[in-house]
Amino acid sequence: MNEQFDAIVIGTGQAGPSLAVRLAQSGKKTAIIERNLYGGTCVNVGCTPTKTLVASARAAHMARHAEAYGVMIDGTPRVDMARVKARMDAVVRQSSDGVRKWLHTTPGLTVIEGHARFVSNHAVTVNSATLEAPQIFINAGGRAAIPDIPGLTQAGYLTSSTILELDHLPEHLLIIGGSYIGLEFAQMYRRFGSAVTVFEAGPHLIGREEAEVSLAVQQILEGEGIRFHFNASKMRISGAGNVRTLHAECDSSPVDSSGSHVLIGAGRMPNTDDLGLEQTDIVTDKRGYIVVDDRLATNVPGIFALGDVNGRGAFTHTAYNDYEILAANLLDDDPRRLSDRIPVYALYTDPPLARIGMDEKEARASGKRILKGKMMMSRVARARERGETDGFMQVLVDADTKKILGATLLGIEADEVIHLLLDVMYAGAPYTVIQRAMHIHPTVAELIPTLLGDLKPLEA
Repeated sequence: MNEQFDAIVIGTGQAGPSLAVRLAQSGKKTAIIERNLYGGTCVNVGCTPTKTLVASARAAHMARHAEAYGVMIDGTPRVDMARVKARMDAVVRQSSDGVRKWLHTTPGLTVIEGHARFVSNHAVTVNSATLEAPQIFINAGGRAAIPDIPGLTQAGYLTSSTILELDHLPEHLLIIGGSYIGLEFAQMYRRFGSAVTVFEAGPHLIGREEAEVSLAVQQILEGEGIRFHFNASKMRISGAGNVRTLHAECDSSPVDSSGSHVLIGAGRMPNTDDLGLEQTDIVTDKRGYIVVDDRLATNVPGIFALGDVNGRGAFTHTAYNDYEILAANLLDDDPRRLSDRIPVYALYTDPPLARIGMDEKEARASGKRILKGKMMMSRVARARERGETDGFMQVLVDADTKKILGATLLGIEADEVIHLLLDVMYAGAPYTVIQRAMHIHPTVAELIPTLLGDLKPLEA
């Protein structure tokens, strides 16, 4: 017998729970289905555990450099990875349990544990039961993409999820992929005490960033002892157990690097291949992402896709914003669109890299007259006082409208300071609003008005 609902939400990632609760509170008979981890990627194998590990790694790094601050520590600081992992597990458990309890105690919301698969456009099966609803919201998340590298499966490898299960320190971590995931783990484990070598298929780190930014990040990480190989091709892996050797051609020269563990940080893919989408009319693109319009609707009326499965952000904050857009449109009579949001993200190395809007290449291509401001972090009093002067701040402005087009901040507290600029962009206000503001001294943010007061035409 089929069970009828008004709405079904598949997945409890960043978007699903909030949407399911709102739907239930609106009076809709709602079901939410979770096959494994309450809270999805972010809570269990993404932001929450990795940023907890980043905090532990920073503590280890600061302890080793305490003498530079006049703090004397007798002996060499030691990292106990079992205790590091226990701390991470406790933080994750608190967050995941919170999501579970919230959903199970929401009136009008049915929580079902199991794997949902479509059997038609508006029906899914889970645990041998069939559920039907006129509205279905897909929030199934994503997972690590595994490249086809000869010998990889036989040698054994880690992903950004399985490496979180380690309670010991890799002697030498070989990382395939020099972007967000790979670099955060590279610095983290180097600070814990591992030797780390990164192989990147492209010519520089973080392929979506401009070379100047990538080089600055590379130099910071190289300063901590991380090794890099670029233009890596023809990769293969031999060995297993405690020694694995990655063979590659890097800049047309052969490179062999032996390590104890291999981490794959080569991007992610959507969890759409086992949803039974072939039983529906739902359209996906060539990479498996569900195609949605500006309001997150698929081509099938009543079916929507949120978060990692729609390929329209792949960040925790974009997934939550997907929920906000849907709730506004469906429940609040408040038209909102994906195209209204401004691209913003951060790389959580230390110091972090934060980006909004256009980069220089995009600004030039826009045909606008561009003003640019740039300031090295060494000019920021807060950075000097902290002894952390790596990086720079850069802002691009439309010379005619005086509106901020984009910004790149690499430096301490960049992930927080970027929001000063982002909020002004959302307000549609000219950069002079911040330029004339009085900020607190000594902070990183106080130099933003100074930076904006020294804009110059972008050189051709």
